[in-house]
Amino acid sequence: MKRIPYGRQHITEEDIQAVNDVLRSDYLTQGPKIAEFEKAFAEYEGSEYAVAVSGGTAALHLSALALNIQPGDKIITTPITFVATANCVRYCGGEVVFSDIDPETYLLDIGKVRQLLQSSPKGTYKGIIPVDFAGRAVDLEALRNLADEFGLWIIEDATHAPGGFFTDNRRQKQLCGNGNFADLATFSFHPVKHITTGEGGMITTNNEKLYLRLRNLRTHGIQQNHNLNQKKDGIWYYEMQELGFNYRMTDVAAALGLSQLKRADAGLERRKEIAALYEKAFAGKPFIRRLPEINEGHAYHLYIAEFENRDGLINHLRKNNIMAQVHYIPVHLMPYYQQFGWKEDDMPVAENYYRHCLSLPVYSTLTDEEQSFVIKTIEEFYA
Repeated sequence: MKRIPYGRQHITEEDIQAVNDVLRSDYLTQGPKIAEFEKAFAEYEGSEYAVAVSGGTAALHLSALALNIQPGDKIITTPITFVATANCVRYCGGEVVFSDIDPETYLLDIGKVRQLLQSSPKGTYKGIIPVDFAGRAVDLEALRNLADEFGLWIIEDATHAPGGFFTDNRRQKQLCGNGNFADLATFSFHPVKHITTGEGGMITTNNEKLYLRLRNLRTHGIQQNHNLNQKKDGIWYYEMQELGFNYRMTDVAAALGLSQLKRADAGLERRKEIAALYEKAFAGKPFIRRLPEINEGHAYHLYIAEFENRDGLINHLRKNNIMAQVHYIPVHLMPYYQQFGWKEDDMPVAENYYRHCLSLPVYSTLTDEEQSFVIKTIEEFYA
């Protein structure tokens, strides 16, 4: 059997043609495809605005800047995420405060966040960055109510969950990144994600003020609305009004993203089919500590189960060319964050999860034969 990764991109002839068309056009960057992709993505997620950027980390950093994180500001996030979720706070000099996860959903435990907020004077914390981990949507309605109670903003890290959703108290579907509850939401278009641009990211929001500032910040802090310049020189004139970054997306990447977006729903349905097959194969097996709960709104960027003897299993799978992966090493245990006082046993649920979790292959082009081989190889290890 050929190498089976845990995730991979799906590039079609239509994708290649879309990129070729841009390569033959007048614009490789700062051209019309950027706005076209932003408009299409905003419509897909149900938000008012979208800002295309060079990567998911850039999206998080710009979001932190737009919300004015200052040195010493305390921001709450989950330890089970990629390090970029926490790092965006540190880029601004803020203090990352980790809060443990729910053992059933692997998402930030809202009850524990409430306890954390209630244990300190109001105003101690500035914001919350929840993660739609593995593709499961955070209940942002509940989190928004909590944030409003304590005067906090929310950045939704939705990098795992384009097309994912939760159902609110009125039984209405709320898409990840639609801006109805979070101030800002971030997405990544890395090759293992649902939609890829090679490298790239997006920020969605319903807040026009934040949208306009994000556009300036991604382009060196240069004012994009000439009517707001402090001087009125000639048509060549531009002003850098604050310190920003070069976090722009190219038209080449945007063209690929637009083409991929057309197949996003089909890819999402295939991921759900794969998840259902894993559920059927492993339900009730003694070597399974926990399977992910089947959830209608889950986007299944990752399919994560908890296994007995996880370390032995992952080595066995790799010997058979199956590149299962661990998502994630708890961020608070990274040496960088331990220098701030974080240590083992601070997040017991997250740490217990880490000892057993394994991400199995799930991507739209995974074949039935390949998935059967993965399942058979796992069962052979425990037999």
